[in-house]
Amino acid sequence: MTSATERKRPARAASGGAPHGVADHGAWFLVLPALLPILVLSVGPLLYGILLAFTDAQSGRTAPTRWIGTLNFSDLLRDTLFWESFRIGLLWALAVTALQFVLALGLALLLDQDLRLRRPARVLAIVPWAMPEVVVGVMWRLVYHPDAGVLNETLRDLGLGGGRDWLSGLATALPAVIVVGVWAGMPQTTVTLLAGLQNTPPELHEAAAVDGAGAWRRFRAVTWPALRPVALAITALDFIWNFNSFALVYVLTNGGPGGRTRLPMLFAYEEAFRYGQFGYAAAMGCVMVAVVSVLLALFLAGRIRGGETP
Repeated sequence: MTSATERKRPARAASGGAPHGVADHGAWFLVLPALLPILVLSVGPLLYGILLAFTDAQSGRTAPTRWIGTLNFSDLLRDTLFWESFRIGLLWALAVTALQFVLALGLALLLDQDLRLRRPARVLAIVPWAMPEVVVGVMWRLVYHPDAGVLNETLRDLGLGGGRDWLSGLATALPAVIVVGVWAGMPQTTVTLLAGLQNTPPELHEAAAVDGAGAWRRFRAVTWPALRPVALAITALDFIWNFNSFALVYVLTNGGPGGRTRLPMLFAYEEAFRYGQFGYAAAMGCVMVAVVSVLLALFLAGRIRGGETP
């Protein structure tokens, strides 16, 4: 006859003989090497920036930094220049994201076809993604150069004029920068959409073709439903990345002319490192983080309401 102690032994063996608390500590120990850089390089600076936003921190001050509460935020609400840069940032992010998606979707559909030289074309499509933003900015400054730029030279050869200073004109600076932003960011969207297209079962397309569906109908009934979750995710990420752009516009125009391309990140940079207002610039950063967080929350909420997994 089996005793009560012997009947409990299989349960202990199944659990590995380790107490639950010890297993938890072991899991945290394994996760710590990956978690520590995030805490030090991301969470730590973010919390410090939030704390700095409630102070009067300035560069070169000999007096101690004082806690001033929400004074920076109240000043920010009355700062028309910041809200103008915020409007420009939203316009830039929306335009670049929309054009990136439309062009990347067309390119992804083309690269998904069984065409000659498809593999070299895929490699060439991601070349702008492999280039640093500073290099992209310098290259496009040469393209837009008013005297020796490729764009103006081409316009002269076609008899369409030339000599326009694209990056210094009040009416052309923002559109010119948007074109560069689309060119630089389109490859990552293309690669993501192409991966989504290749995960679509080919049997669905074959069945739709047998039923007599044309290309447009197959796209609406087969391709887009399968691609929609990927498209929503990359569009949201593109918008966040574009709204937080800095290096590309900084190299191209430095926010000019007359603030026509001064994005919020550029405005915060100038306040911090040109005028030394660290506390005020930190308050701007907090506002931008809050806006991006709200937009991301709305995006995730919309996906949950639509029955999709975030």
